Amino acid sequence: MYDIAIVGAGPAGLTAAIYAARANKSVVVFEALTCGGQIINTSHIDNYPVAPHITGLDFSRTLQKQAEDLGVKIEYDEITHITPSDDTFTLTSEDDEYKAHSVIVATGTKPRKLNLANEDELVGRGVSYCATCDGGFYKGKAVAVNGGGNSALHEALYLSDICEKVYLVHRRDEFRADAALVDKVKAKDNIELVLNANIAKLNGEKHLESIETDNGHTINVEGLFVSIGRIPNAAGLVDGLNLVDDYVDSGEDCATNIPGIFVAGDVRTKELRQLVTATSDGAIAATAAINFLHK
Repeated sequence: MYDIAIVGAGPAGLTAAIYAARANKSVVVFEALTCGGQIINTSHIDNYPVAPHITGLDFSRTLQKQAEDLGVKIEYDEITHITPSDDTFTLTSEDDEYKAHSVIVATGTKPRKLNLANEDELVGRGVSYCATCDGGFYKGKAVAVNGGGNSALHEALYLSDICEKVYLVHRRDEFRADAALVDKVKAKDNIELVLNANIAKLNGEKHLESIETDNGHTINVEGLFVSIGRIPNAAGLVDGLNLVDDYVDSGEDCATNIPGIFVAGDVRTKELRQLVTATSDGAIAATAAINFLHK
């Protein structure tokens, strides 16, 4: 039995674990894949206070070590369901059950797909959702990035230092990304903007050979990096948990409609999903869980 169980080991979940451990609570963090969350895919973090230019991987490793040094237990297990019962919550995975007096949901999001024919078959064979993970495979080659937000432009900039040519495909004629990022992209000689276009077809059987846009252009590329948004990992996790567009419904207090369950990070309803707001959520959710236990 744990005082606080945290589902998700991204910046929000690990920050919550640090705050809970410092309050002398027994804490377990569940992670299905790798500690760090999606920030590990960021080559350089430029907007986090006091840590300019740190890589996402270094940030995540340091955060994980800080939590573990405080005695936080990390279980590499995927929690598929959380069941409330009186003052106890049962967290269920495929093979095990765990119990805790309170829970923080920090499950983050997953990449949104294009939902095109043979997209799944070409994953790892030209289609990717992470430039820092797979960009090295396309050194000196032509690739495309699909998207118009900060993440997409970060991907394009990262790839422009590796690849010969980067096509940035966006469905509008203006970007949602920060103006400073847009200026950096436009200043790169090997980034070509393909605007007012959607990717309509992926060509290639054993490996991606080209993409086709809905306005009739065919672009020969060996890699496509899809960055068109994220889908929250919350649906079906807790019966009766209020969701809004699949995000966990919560205010700035990180409380949910179920007493004892709190939420932190990108999976909750909020305006700004950034590293700094994820760590803020973690601190707030942990403090709320601690106060709940004391009551």
